[in-house]
Amino acid sequence: MGVLENKARARTFYKYLSKVYDTINPFIWDERMRDEAIEMLDVAPEDRVLDIGCGTGFATEGLLQHVDTVYGLDQSPHQLSKAYQKFGKRGNVRFHVGDAERLPFKDDTFDVVWSSGSIEYWPNPVDALEECRRITKPGGTVLIVGPDYPNSSLFQKVADAIMLFYDEAEADRMFEAAGFERFEHHIQQSRPGSPRAITTIADVPE
Repeated sequence: MGVLENKARARTFYKYLSKVYDTINPFIWDERMRDEAIEMLDVAPEDRVLDIGCGTGFATEGLLQHVDTVYGLDQSPHQLSKAYQKFGKRGNVRFHVGDAERLPFKDDTFDVVWSSGSIEYWPNPVDALEECRRITKPGGTVLIVGPDYPNSSLFQKVADAIMLFYDEAEADRMFEAAGFERFEHHIQQSRPGSPRAITTIADVPE
């Protein structure tokens, strides 16, 4: 388990990263990649959409171009404080402080559950994916974006020491273990040589 797959360490990490997150993030996960991922979804304005690990609201901002309201959840109060500055606390984003492995929502609440840049910090990703499936309506969609496993053995060792990186085979294992039957993976990249993202779209069983 990487050092940042610890919830307390991750919160401390984001206490400082939140100050520069919006400056650094586009080098890894930019608007084009975000919008490409959103286009993989079939969302309607009235759909109930949850953004898990919403952070400062980068994905939330993109999702609001397609739906009327987004629910945003994050465990970092420092990240959320930046999101409040963008959207306010009582606008068309409804914020929650919470844990991806124990989501504070009832079964079958959302049409779409989205998470980008969060799974790599989950100590128990299968548990969190099970939670995503639980709160999504039958026939709904779960979209998860995480860091694709590096090809270089050196970078693999560094990656493993920090957080969760995974390839398509490991994604298959996690989503199957969480009870998903139909899903597909897409590799996204900001520019040649930059870190790759693995984006998985999963259908919630009827």
